[in-house]
Order: sequence, then C-alpha cells, then structure tokens
Amino acid sequence: MNRKPPDRNAAAKRAALNALKRARRQADKAGVDLSDWEGEFLGSVTERVKTYGRAFGDPEKGAPGQPLSLRQHVKLKEIAAKAKGETKPPKRRGPPTRNPG
Repeated sequence: MNRKPPDRNAAAKRAALNALKRARRQADKAGVDLSDWEGEFLGSVTERVKTYGRAFGDPEKGAPGQPLSLRQHVKLKEIAAKAKGETKPPKRRGPPTRNPG
C-alpha cells in the first residue's frame, strides 16, 4: 500500500476553520453577544481561509503554512475565551514598583 503523506497545509486549514466555527458556536450556545467587529472578524477570516487557504497576505505576519497570522490567532483565542466566560486579569504595564518599606 502506497499512501500519500498527509497534506499539512490542508490539515492546518481544516484546524483553523474548525477553531473559527467552534468559537462562534460557543458564543451562540453560551448566549454571549459578540461585538459587530468580532462577528465580522470571524466571518471574514473564515471566508479568506476557505478561498485562499490563509487569511493574511503578507508572509512576514505569520509562519509559512499557517492559515492565520499571529495577531489573528491571538484575537481568535480572545473571542473563544469571551465565549467561554473566562476573564483574564489586566496586564500590568510599566516597570515594577518598589515597596519602600
């Protein structure tokens, strides 16, 4: 039996599409209202992945063979966390403060 090796790009595309569907489905199931921007983001990224196999044009914005850029991946994780009802503590900005005591 000679089998072709699995197509990594196709597998990555399927995984990205499944993650996008899962995020929307979780938000709908939990009754979380996504903002207009988040809904449009999920829809447009889904369409671009289906059409082109990836959702970004500039190769410097993501790894080769990956369907989502780094920023798109982060936003997808944030939307999925919002759908699950998870909240992150606010990030601390600036240098750490010293306690003078």
